[in-house]
Amino acid sequence: MTDTSTSIDPVAFAAELIRCPSVTPAEGGALDLLETRLAALGFTCHRLPFEEPGEDRVDNLYARIGTTAPHLCFAGHTDVVPTGNTRDWQVGPFEGKVEDGVLWGRGASDMKGSIASFAAAAADHIAANGTGAGSISFLITGDEEGPAVNGTIKMLDWLERHDEQIDHCIVGEPSNPHELGEMIKIGRRGSVNMVITAQGKQGHVAYPHLADNPVPHLVAALAALDALVLDQGTEHFQPSNLEITTVDVANEATNVIPATARARINIRFNDTHTGASLIELVEKTIANIAAARSATISVSAKISGESFVTQPGQFVELVAKSVETVVGRRPELSTTGGTSDARFIKNHCPVLEFGLVGETMHKVDERVSVQDVEMLASVYATVIEGYFAKASDFAAERQGRP
Repeated sequence: MTDTSTSIDPVAFAAELIRCPSVTPAEGGALDLLETRLAALGFTCHRLPFEEPGEDRVDNLYARIGTTAPHLCFAGHTDVVPTGNTRDWQVGPFEGKVEDGVLWGRGASDMKGSIASFAAAAADHIAANGTGAGSISFLITGDEEGPAVNGTIKMLDWLERHDEQIDHCIVGEPSNPHELGEMIKIGRRGSVNMVITAQGKQGHVAYPHLADNPVPHLVAALAALDALVLDQGTEHFQPSNLEITTVDVANEATNVIPATARARINIRFNDTHTGASLIELVEKTIANIAAARSATISVSAKISGESFVTQPGQFVELVAKSVETVVGRRPELSTTGGTSDARFIKNHCPVLEFGLVGETMHKVDERVSVQDVEMLASVYATVIEGYFAKASDFAAERQGRP
């Protein structure tokens, strides 16, 4: 018989979490609340605050129950993006109101709803089965929506230093575009940002021979970059794309040739490339343009994350089958979308993403269906049950982890 004294209602718990105003980097009481619930279930909890010069101090939470393999981790974040003008919301962003089958509030979709759903699923599993077959953990950061410097990266380093080995991980990001069960993210494209700077010589527009206008040099460089065909896509990924995001001369005068012109580009790339190989390609392309025009054009770059894919196997199949069993549809295995903290976790264990519907994430009136929150808890419960039913098989996969 299941012990109901420590059971968790996923919708009510999600509403409680939403009422915690945890806009990055503020903890807002969300981690306190989660820690209290998990400690009551028997989890050993570690609060992990991190900081470094120039960045905000961020609080994080790692909680584990069980000491043996296999170790199934749920990763996510309690921090949320700013609300914008609260007067634009139909329901206050931190009210956590449930009305007409809808849960309203900032973080409902991204991703307090999924945290509450996994907590509810874990509570039911522990009450019914204990943890003798393995371990369950929560890796929850307060720095996913921010610079992601003092969150998951540092938590994973802490786990390594304390011999905490995660075997498989589910990230609760809102992976479904429109309806629950549509999509599991088994990977993500990489991202690299670059600044292209053309250096010229300032002068009067009536005397161009005495100046060197950097704008045409920059335009030529951007045209060459825009013409690049990076690839045609791969088995699990769409084609890589290069986008020009800003062009800036910062020239308020109408009669002055500027000295400098800059542009920013972002490349989202698949497993054909690495961040380094794309930087090299851009630098070579720019160098050719600069040489042809006798111009000075430089490139600076920052890699936000590399592409990765968790190859379909028994872990991916377990989650897909659990979704199909509960929701009644077979989810697509996708690598679309932006980046997530899965890009850090993939260096430690196989990782995938499955959470709620993302249509309203980061928007005014963020909200999710109450039914979806309850069904997601059932999906997670089915995953946990199936994972520990085949504990020996998943423990054996530790030898093949990345």
